[in-house]
Amino acid sequence: MSDDIPNPDNNETTLKPKSKKYRKDKPWDNEDIDHWKIDPFTHEDNSHPFTEESSFATLFPKYRENYLKEVWQHVTKALEKVGIKCLLDLIEGSMTVKTTRKTFDPYIILKARDLIKLLARSVPFPQAVKILDDGVACDIIKIGNLIRNKERFVKRRQRLIGPNGSTLKAVELLTQCYVMVQGNTVSAMGPYKGLKEVRKIVTDCMKNIHPIYHIKTPSKIDLQLESGEYFLNPEEKVSREMEKKKEKQRENVLKRQAEREKAFVPPVEDSRKKKVK
Repeated sequence: MSDDIPNPDNNETTLKPKSKKYRKDKPWDNEDIDHWKIDPFTHEDNSHPFTEESSFATLFPKYRENYLKEVWQHVTKALEKVGIKCLLDLIEGSMTVKTTRKTFDPYIILKARDLIKLLARSVPFPQAVKILDDGVACDIIKIGNLIRNKERFVKRRQRLIGPNGSTLKAVELLTQCYVMVQGNTVSAMGPYKGLKEVRKIVTDCMKNIHPIYHIKTPSKIDLQLESGEYFLNPEEKVSREMEKKKEKQRENVLKRQAEREKAFVPPVEDSRKKKVK
């Protein structure tokens, strides 16, 4: 008997191929496990307190003082859940965040720093607090130093916003990010890929490249919303796709028939009248 076929008398198993010769069985690994799933960082992952205190502070303009006093209680509650202490100094006009003995996530202090930066740049608290979630990042783009002429700067900044904020809304739908234009900065929140696109669109707009050149190609979701296909059931979507395919096939058949019939069309004869003597 060959080596690849098992022998029932000797109870021998089949020989593994050379590509799997040194592979060991993994009883803990099965098809039900999602290898791409990212588990959240919990207190059990890091139960020991930090040895050093980290802190960040940022200044805020005078016109944001009243709003920050109103929402600071909510800011404190949101940061206490992740073990961060926050201070509001109205005399200096600054906000400070610090780690405590209850802080377990080493990256959360950077998220808290981004939170107070967004609050200082006129981003409302319900939107700014989303920065504490995983997968959400922010980017504050400085546009004041890109153009020296003030009138030209105001025109191009308004071009980025568009009539009634339509251009800015289109940029948000394209990049899946929240964008806020305030003074000499543009604040953006969302996934990292979208933030990269937002920075490209904003800097190009300040360089006299209109944002329409970035948003002129509609996305697949926009086309589905326009045609109403987005709201259909899966079965209805399949039936609509089949109808579209059949229509294309009919059009192709008609085109082929028209091309074939051209070969059988007789030439036009030149019927000239004979001259009468």
